Amino acid sequence: MARDQLGDLKAFIAVAEEHSFTRAAAKLGVSASALSHTIRGLEESLGLRLLTRTTRSVSTTEAGERLFHALVPHFEQIRSEIDALSELRDKPTGTLRISSGVHAAETILRPHLAKFLPDYPDINVEISIDDGFVDIVGERFDAGVRLGESVSKDMIAVRIGPDWRFLVVAKPGYFGRRSAPAHPGELTNHQCINLRLASAGGLYAWEFEKNGRELDVRVGGQLTCNSIIMVLHAAVDGHGLAFVPEDLARPFIQAGQLRTVLEDWCPTIQGYHLYYPNRRHASPAFARFVETLRYRG
Repeated sequence: MARDQLGDLKAFIAVAEEHSFTRAAAKLGVSASALSHTIRGLEESLGLRLLTRTTRSVSTTEAGERLFHALVPHFEQIRSEIDALSELRDKPTGTLRISSGVHAAETILRPHLAKFLPDYPDINVEISIDDGFVDIVGERFDAGVRLGESVSKDMIAVRIGPDWRFLVVAKPGYFGRRSAPAHPGELTNHQCINLRLASAGGLYAWEFEKNGRELDVRVGGQLTCNSIIMVLHAAVDGHGLAFVPEDLARPFIQAGQLRTVLEDWCPTIQGYHLYYPNRRHASPAFARFVETLRYRG
């Protein structure tokens, strides 16, 4: 294959990813007309239509989709190997893309970035917030953050945070109107703030455990959110009981804005782990990032 055609294939991948000649051209640093000419030349050389163009968007044809999925892993490997060459330089460089839920981003990533970014000015970090289960390989992330128990066995996992637990909390004034629950089963008689799971679209069942007995409770109430931060703030605002991470709730508890109930039923959860494919070449930039986040408590 000619060297120019490799460039044409890279241009095709950019258009297929962006679904737009304009955005892809900006990404590649060329004009949209030049990019369109490149794609037409590639299609003519292959004798196949790779893209369907409309006035509003660009999509891949069946042949284009097949070519796209065949090319991307190879170009990703090339990118990874090129990044690895930065070992020959004095300073690690590159861009790291990390997928994380909002809780881990706030409590683990954000504090570490305060030191990591100034220490490594040639490393760029992009964090994508998504509380669902993200395919980090398919979405081309360098790594993701999940609870240890949720990490797939075919991934490398590095612990980056301590074990923690959810707490049931509510504004103290809430209990002026009704008695506090003494058992998780009594939550069905209370106004509870639900959390909608991004991965499945369903509502999160509150998980309890005591003396080896596990109990999942599906609660009800007027308010449902898909952000744990909003669930917490809704509890502070007095909209009912919430099931939230202890580290997020603790400042409000200490300030007297929230009160806990059912603490003896709230189990400890295995802490957050950074996970990534075991075939991923550990570039110097990525290796520094892992060591910065590694939990040593």
